[in-house]
Amino acid sequence: MSHPAVREVAVIGIPDEKWGELVTVLVVHDDSVEPVDEAALIAHCRTRLAGYKCPKRVEFRPELARTATGKIQKFKLRQEFWQGRDRQVN
Repeated sequence: MSHPAVREVAVIGIPDEKWGELVTVLVVHDDSVEPVDEAALIAHCRTRLAGYKCPKRVEFRPELARTATGKIQKFKLRQEFWQGRDRQVN
């Protein structure tokens, strides 16, 4: 969230054959700032986080799924990635 081009963010784990789960960031871009790409956001995170905490993948979304009270619904965000798998994360 500390990057100026990020309005909202959610961090989830998605399936990965090698590691089990891959740290993935779902980002809603702040339209009042110049667009940013995946590599720039990952580089920004590397200066502030330990390597294993840094996202390996960034996806840009127009909005994040929320409840009526405004909380992010991570189970809905994970659903598309875990669909059709034996193991599910809720």
